[in-house]
Amino acid sequence: MLISPKILYKNCYGKYAIPAVNVFTMEQIIALFRSGEKADAPFIVQITPAARDYASSDILLSIIEEASKLYPKAVYFVHLDHGNELHAFDAIKSNKYNSVMIDASHDNFEKNVKRTSSVVIEAHKKNIFVEAELGVLSGKEDDISIDEEMAMFTKPSEVYSFVNKTKCDSLAVAVGTSHGAYKFKGSEGIQFDILSEIQKILPGFPIVLHGGSAVNIDEINRINKSGGNLEEGAAGVSSDQIKRSISLGVCKINIATDLRLLWARVHREFFVDSPSLFDPTIPGKKYIHEFEKFMINKFKLLGGFGKAGKIEIN
Repeated sequence: MLISPKILYKNCYGKYAIPAVNVFTMEQIIALFRSGEKADAPFIVQITPAARDYASSDILLSIIEEASKLYPKAVYFVHLDHGNELHAFDAIKSNKYNSVMIDASHDNFEKNVKRTSSVVIEAHKKNIFVEAELGVLSGKEDDISIDEEMAMFTKPSEVYSFVNKTKCDSLAVAVGTSHGAYKFKGSEGIQFDILSEIQKILPGFPIVLHGGSAVNIDEINRINKSGGNLEEGAAGVSSDQIKRSISLGVCKINIATDLRLLWARVHREFFVDSPSLFDPTIPGKKYIHEFEKFMINKFKLLGGFGKAGKIEIN
């Protein structure tokens, strides 16, 4: 069941966070809807520009629509992640997205405001939510590649002016996480002093945490044991940090890396253990099963397990 971001964020603020999951394939979408319905937990289906290039937006949206029919009790909305104006305007025009992100975080403050505002104006005409970003995350994911020295924490002194000028509906902040598997390389983790100050300045306003994967070292080791060659030293966001961030206004936590690692582990182990097999549906079913288990645990960690049926619409 589609529920607007405004309602979901109002219900979850300060209590639990909603996982926003990047999807590229049918297996991921089916597993996400299946796990969401089983856990009675709300979720966000995220489509990135890279996913749109890979499978096309129309195909992914069609699979999402069919998955919602298979799992009618699943509570969700569809979000465009890390788009530019071209991506955002196309998503708005399609009437198939409930929320879009305009990522102008690499520009200076005034240019970010101008670009974000242009998307907000068009999106709000159709009651579509807009997520903006202030501050720059390091790391690599899809087409995003930012060196650590180029990353910048969000400045709390700028957030009120930015939200007031752009009229954005949620704000992704840079507080120490990064894209990819090396989230805290060379740093101390989430900067809670910054996050706390942002909450004081924007009380009740939904904050978004990008780079929210845990990066289980056991997954890294199993991938490497089955022929992979991932670097050691991968570090994700700990459970304690996630829980604390929720209490400070984080409503949406993006998850991508964990599910890519899961995909790599499932398929590498399968073909090492079963070298004579070549049917893609066999590891595909295994991935759906593992994805479902992962998401149910994630719903529990983020606090949304059992909350979908209790959402107040009014």
